[in-house]
Amino acid sequence: MNMNFNQLAMLQKLKGCMDNFRMNHPKFPLFLNAISQDALIEGSVVEITVTTPEGKSYCSNLKLNQTDLEFIDCLKSLRQS
Repeated sequence: MNMNFNQLAMLQKLKGCMDNFRMNHPKFPLFLNAISQDALIEGSVVEITVTTPEGKSYCSNLKLNQTDLEFIDCLKSLRQS
């Protein structure tokens, strides 16, 4: 896989953003690690709720399928690189 300098710069920026996110929210990576052990299986439902400072809520969910799990495995392999 050949990468140009712009792609390398974007990856470096992404790494910096991820590092900042981990510093700002240290428990969230621990949560992700815990659920990745046995909760992310086919048929599991992932639900996300976002509440604005004004109190307005948005909620969505999805049921994991095999393709989703393959994507998650791909993301896990990026983390280990």
